[in-house]
Amino acid sequence: MVLLTLIARVSDGLILATSIEGSDEPDHNMVKYTNQAKMLFRKLNDNSPTIHTLESGPYYFHYVIKTPVCSLCLCEKNFSRKSAFAYLEDVTDEFLGQNGTRIASVTRPYHFIEFDYYIQQAKRKYAGRSRHAISAVSSELQDVTRIMVSNIEDVIHRGEALNILETRANDLSDISKKYREDARLLNRKSTLFKVTVLLFFVGFFGFVARYLFW
Repeated sequence: MVLLTLIARVSDGLILATSIEGSDEPDHNMVKYTNQAKMLFRKLNDNSPTIHTLESGPYYFHYVIKTPVCSLCLCEKNFSRKSAFAYLEDVTDEFLGQNGTRIASVTRPYHFIEFDYYIQQAKRKYAGRSRHAISAVSSELQDVTRIMVSNIEDVIHRGEALNILETRANDLSDISKKYREDARLLNRKSTLFKVTVLLFFVGFFGFVARYLFW
């Protein structure tokens, strides 16, 4: 079954709509997975796969990108992937149809919270995983067996690791640059000192010579 659905703006990861399956009691697991989804949204860019599956413990995250939004759902692993992507296609198309012209101007999260009503309808529609339920969009979906499956922690933290390496590289570059500047300054000071000493001795011997021969 679909446990969590989130729709976000791809450009900045802003959550536009959401729906969580279950009671009104706070579910710490859902908080964990919601946070994972939010971090994933912030990692998306122009090079991200437009349709993807990510493993997280006993669940799968499935997402579909249709510019300017990404629709994501968290499902139990035994829930049909084809049904999951058909569900996402349905939800995404309806969301864009209802709100497409307003998405770019939204500034606060969960602006389209009322879209939960349609999400609940779509969940019930695809819960049975019947052939009839997915027939309308299944022909447009690529073979789900070819969709790559990744680990969500790897995807989330890969960017952080690259950022750390980039920061360290920049730090090393700054240190190297400072070292070169300090070395040049020291070299100039050393040259100036040598010239000063040389001029001192030239002046001193000149003074002595004048004293002796005059």
